[in-house]
Amino acid sequence: MQYASDVAVWPLPVCKPICRLQQKYSAFITQGISVQHDLINVDKGVHDTATRLVGRNEAWTASMRRLAGGVSDGIDVVTLDNGRLSLEILPTRGMGIWRGLFDGVPVKWDSPVERPVHPAFVDQLRRGGIGWLDGFNELICRCGLGWHGAPGNDVIRDADGNTVSEQFLPLHGRIANLAAHRVTVEELGDVIAVKGIVDEASLFGGFLRLESRLTTHVNSSRLEITDIVHNLGSRPAEVEMLYHCNIGRPFLGEGSALHTAASEVAPRDDRAAEGISMWNLFQGPITGFAEQCYLAKAVADSTGWGMALLADARAERGVCVRFDTSTMPWFVLWKNTQAEADGYVAGLEPGSSFPNLRTVERREGRVILLPAGHSVTFRLSMEVANNHREVHRLLDEVTALQLAHPQLVHSSPKAQWV
Repeated sequence: MQYASDVAVWPLPVCKPICRLQQKYSAFITQGISVQHDLINVDKGVHDTATRLVGRNEAWTASMRRLAGGVSDGIDVVTLDNGRLSLEILPTRGMGIWRGLFDGVPVKWDSPVERPVHPAFVDQLRRGGIGWLDGFNELICRCGLGWHGAPGNDVIRDADGNTVSEQFLPLHGRIANLAAHRVTVEELGDVIAVKGIVDEASLFGGFLRLESRLTTHVNSSRLEITDIVHNLGSRPAEVEMLYHCNIGRPFLGEGSALHTAASEVAPRDDRAAEGISMWNLFQGPITGFAEQCYLAKAVADSTGWGMALLADARAERGVCVRFDTSTMPWFVLWKNTQAEADGYVAGLEPGSSFPNLRTVERREGRVILLPAGHSVTFRLSMEVANNHREVHRLLDEVTALQLAHPQLVHSSPKAQWV
């Protein structure tokens, strides 16, 4: 790893410990020791927008900038470029990924929310608890950690039916509107990682910590996310996680299709039931289109991972999301093919539970109850395919996985899922 401020190189005084490692770079890499650099470290007063990190042979770069003005004022953006795939990561918004670019092809969607929104401008209680949408425009957005579902009053009752607790939970949880207090870039061989730590904590409200690690290889079409959620409180805590992976053009369009392996699929509501015969097929933009959601039980491959591929009509471009079903056995397809100006998008959403009110998910046993001092790990990857051969490689894989397992498609909502 090299550092450059206006393309200055090693050594730099801003990171003397890492400079010492770098002076013996080859030996340390051989020994499997990584090289790290803090972009944000609140405890040490580090906020580095001056340094440009450059990999060996200039194979990759990373840097951070801060946006100024409007509702983006104060947003930090970390740009990581592995040589083919460039990602813009938002530490200020729960380490979400704003957008990507792969071999010149944009990997994103066009939300009416055109720029990243600082959490200070997001009132989650607005519009009856769906104010979260005022900041929603990311390629990958986490929903969680304590809850991730629809807004409403979450009621906890004891064995005798007495109300123990009741609180209003707004849409999709808090994590996407919480800022990381530490962000680190790490290099080990041809693997680059951006790590972030975000706390979801409140007096009398528990203490969950997200340790996020995004990795990619030099010149790769793939990113991987490993999230560890710790319960740092003294009592058991409920945990839910859902990854809102949002894809627009050029992958989404008239005739695009979702290819996934699932043992069971059901519409979320009567509106979704209207389109169950073509639940995985997409239309072009339709003014006034009302969203449809389909819930699924994922089928896992031999390694325990599920997969979902959104491919265009000609199978020339695709985005594949894979997820570890040991902690995320459920999958949601969000079809929002409304007019382009209103947000034409498909959501591929693996999760630890369905995005219902937490009361429903608790009743059905899908909420994780994490003991004090324990942690749970969620793993996700996203791969971009931009030619016929790569798309068909993924199509063959997901088709073989589905053919090995029967699929039941319900024509109406399944009671235990809603």
